[in-house]
Amino acid sequence: MHLVHALHRYPPALGGAEKYAAELTAYHAARGDTVTVWTSTAHDLEAMRDAGHAEHPAGLTDGVHRFKPLHFPGRRYAFKALSMVGPPAWRARWLPCNPVMPAMLTAAENFAGPLDAVHAFAFPYSFPILAGLRLAQRRGVPFALTPFLHLGDPKDYRDRTLKQYTSPPLRWLLRQADRVFVQTPSEFAACVNLGVPESRLTLQGLGIDAAECTGGDRERARRSWGVTPDEVVVGHLANLSREKGTLDLVEAMSWSSRRTILAGPAMPNFTRSFVPSPNVVRLGPLTETAKHDFYAGIDLFVLPSRSDSFGLVLLEAWANGKPVVAYRAGGPADLVRHQRDGLLVPCGDVSELTAAVERLAGDADLRDRLGQSGRCRVGEEFVRDERLAVVRDALLATTAGEVAHAAR
Repeated sequence: MHLVHALHRYPPALGGAEKYAAELTAYHAARGDTVTVWTSTAHDLEAMRDAGHAEHPAGLTDGVHRFKPLHFPGRRYAFKALSMVGPPAWRARWLPCNPVMPAMLTAAENFAGPLDAVHAFAFPYSFPILAGLRLAQRRGVPFALTPFLHLGDPKDYRDRTLKQYTSPPLRWLLRQADRVFVQTPSEFAACVNLGVPESRLTLQGLGIDAAECTGGDRERARRSWGVTPDEVVVGHLANLSREKGTLDLVEAMSWSSRRTILAGPAMPNFTRSFVPSPNVVRLGPLTETAKHDFYAGIDLFVLPSRSDSFGLVLLEAWANGKPVVAYRAGGPADLVRHQRDGLLVPCGDVSELTAAVERLAGDADLRDRLGQSGRCRVGEEFVRDERLAVVRDALLATTAGEVAHAAR
């Protein structure tokens, strides 16, 4: 197959969707497919919208075509106004969170290379998805979409995350796809409720290669964090932000003496609100070696996120035999089996979050039982190549169906 993958950012930019797209691209390439990636020059998330942040050079290098986003004073307000009027395709072009890249739309109108399908990724970044849709329509090939739909707090119909990820332009894009890949039963049901026929949906689920996150040095990690061998250490790895629950975790642990390790790049809403504490260690973005050591060094992993469609870091924690604590929201609510491989608490309930962490911290046998249950699940249910094969097989079937339809 010849494919174009379209998304907002691509490694070495850090992020779950970015990492997944790179893994899928490599999986296709290993099986003889040709993939061209269309993405922005942004390295930092802020670089999609504002000048002065880390970017990569524009142009085509090693199969990755990077397009420079528009940056100008007042951009957010201009795009917000444009995104509030007109038909869905017009509104999708201007959502303020987007890297708006006119050159990518020009490429969609002119790309003449071999092409069997277009696969776009990651709400709410609608601009590259729209460009991918336009390319697929112009060339008459199937358009696949992996939205990573964030469902927020299931008990709050006014949840800001849910409203953002199901806005009218995004709902419209979802319904244009010939194939939609979803990660959990809840995301499947949400897509049906948003108007996607079940026949177009593929329940995929994500996976990991355990060798890429295990085998770290526990003693080295704990020495660098300044913790003693018998301390119970709480870990959190994410884009540190309100949406990922980092601030909730910091508040929860302010009532506890447990050492808490925060890893990952800090988002502006975290940086503005974070109050340093002697019990909180911030590591920043991790190298691969540091990530291995992080999981080896912690005793339990906490992800009180409102904005995860699945939660790959939960699989990584399980691969290391660590129990997890998560909010009962989005993908983790489907993924974690309460009291079997982790603990789930009501979304936004910081006191319950504290209680769950303390329960695990105070019970070594429970930590071991839940962590080992998670480790077994990773080896049986969440093997990366098996999950990626679901995507490639579905795309092969979809492209074959298009060819058969065109021949009639």
